[in-house]
Amino acid sequence: MARRKPEVGMHSHGLYDGWDRDGKDLPNLVRITTEIEAALDIEFGYVLRVRNARNAKITFRIEHPPFKNADGSVAPAFEGELYVKTNDFRFFLGDTIWAPVEDKKGAWRLITWLDGVKVADKTLTMI
Repeated sequence: MARRKPEVGMHSHGLYDGWDRDGKDLPNLVRITTEIEAALDIEFGYVLRVRNARNAKITFRIEHPPFKNADGSVAPAFEGELYVKTNDFRFFLGDTIWAPVEDKKGAWRLITWLDGVKVADKTLTMI
């Protein structure tokens, strides 16, 4: 039997409640939006639903406004990867705002690839 083609869809995007990065539960959607008020501990991003892609590699990137990291240089884009664990997998890509808030304002572009093919690209603006 031929392997079924992976399906990827954006389930939601925008503002979420807090997320426990060490837990199994994804954050809950508060509001679908592309403009989010920049404030401490605001959680934002998107949830993808990935089907028929067990063991496929998800690669992601978050491009953000230029802000300085701990050593005083401009922080690079955040990148990472993980593998799809089940045939009906949900994936949250997002971030939270931390102090100082002012340098986090602007466009945050979130991009996801599945086995090298771009499957999601969403820009959220912190205002």
